[in-house]
Amino acid sequence: MPKLLSVNVGTPQQIAMRRGRPMLSAIAKAPVDGRVRVEGVNLAGDAQADLRVHGGPDKAVYAYAREDIAWWEEQLEREIPPGMFGENLTTEGIDVSGALIGERWRIGTVELEVCQPRQPCSKLGIRFENLRMVKRFAQASRPGAYLRIITEGELGAGDEIAVTDLPDHAVTIAQVSDAILLDDTLIPQVVGAAALPGPLRDWMRAQAA
Repeated sequence: MPKLLSVNVGTPQQIAMRRGRPMLSAIAKAPVDGRVRVEGVNLAGDAQADLRVHGGPDKAVYAYAREDIAWWEEQLEREIPPGMFGENLTTEGIDVSGALIGERWRIGTVELEVCQPRQPCSKLGIRFENLRMVKRFAQASRPGAYLRIITEGELGAGDEIAVTDLPDHAVTIAQVSDAILLDDTLIPQVVGAAALPGPLRDWMRAQAA
């Protein structure tokens, strides 16, 4: 049975210096106990540092699968705790990167919609103390999924994850990630997925033009 293993939140903190100025990021997430309120564009206790590229309705909640974390543990030969990838939801038993664009999940009293993959940036490399991690993450095709909040409510570790709705196409999170990061000839195969964020769709169409 798919379930939520951990709910992770964090607020902006300095992770490095860039050009003499502190670099802030909320990529460092830590598990929290009990029920967590999910509303607006965030989980309670969570925030983003750079709202130009993080957060907002189409990046409200980030999910990553424990199965993918286990794969990375083998690749990196280290233990990886929940929240290390900056994910709000650490899941088990559901293929997050294989989820369909527009797929909907019910967790607790919250309904979420899968909408786009995570695109890695330098902050992921800083988090892992290995700047090559950004390229490795892209090549691994295990991006995890950003989720929209469709119905506000509460969720917590141990909750079942129920897939409540599936779209009538086969475009997955991983396929969109590959089209963006690895092979732009794949864009025509994925850009038509209706639930993709408008700005991302426009960008992909411009790349394919």
